[in-house]
This record gives sequence, structure tokens and C-alpha cells, in this order.
Amino acid sequence: MAQTAPPPGTPSSSSSPSGPRPGDENPWASGGVMFAGVLLMVDGVLDAIKGIAGIASDDVYARINDYVFKFNVTAWGWIHLILGIVIAVVGWGILKGSAWARGAGVGLAALNMVANFMWLPYQPVWAVVSLAIDTFVIWALCTARKPVI
Repeated sequence: MAQTAPPPGTPSSSSSPSGPRPGDENPWASGGVMFAGVLLMVDGVLDAIKGIAGIASDDVYARINDYVFKFNVTAWGWIHLILGIVIAVVGWGILKGSAWARGAGVGLAALNMVANFMWLPYQPVWAVVSLAIDTFVIWALCTARKPVI
């Protein structure tokens, strides 16, 4: 038996006149989760590169004499290297569709935002780019309701 379309003016099962139903997915958010996984991997690699540069040479980044957070550049390098590796692994988990990775992604992106805010005086442009990436990642992972894959 052939299926027929509902008559005009009758709400179909895919949309309702009162707006989106609970469980409807925002297309920006659903595509954003996959993109957030990729961005976390990229941000993790960038953090690891920042870390390696800071560990390899103390004079790669400018020193701030009167800055509140007085870590030396090598300490910042280790912080960024470890955080970067963990963030990249979580990004891979998001791409694989792991449920644990979405929650961990939000937490690690927030932690990375704090670290990059504290890193602003050393490399402002690089830190602001990471802050923007982390902001999008948190938004995408918090607004999507359905699993990625």
C-alpha cells in the first residue's frame, strides 16, 4: 500500500507548529560536535607544540616580570604539553562517538580556556585563537543532544 502525504495544514511528524520538539537536533550543533572533535585534536596539537617550544628553550617566549602567575617558561611548556596530549586524545574520542569524551571535552576545553587566559601575556594571538576554539567546542558539545555517530 502506497503512503500518501498529509493534507496541507496538517502537522507532519517531522515538524510541529509550536516550534522544535524536545529531542529535535539543531543542525548547527549536530555538525558542530564532529567539528568540535576535530578542533579539539587541532587545539591539542597546538598546545603540544607550545609546550615543546617552551620546554626546548626558555627564550622562545617573552618573559613578563610583573605578571601575577610567575611560572617559568619551562613549567608553562610542561603544562601545555600534557594538556595538549590529553585534549587531542579526547578529541579523538569525540570523533569515535564515545559518550565519556563529550563530557571530558567540555571540562578540558574549559580548563584549556583558563590556561590560555593565563598564557595571554606570553603569546596573545596564539592564546586568543585557542580561546576562540575552546569557546566553540564548549558550545557545540553542550548544545547537541544526540550522539555523533
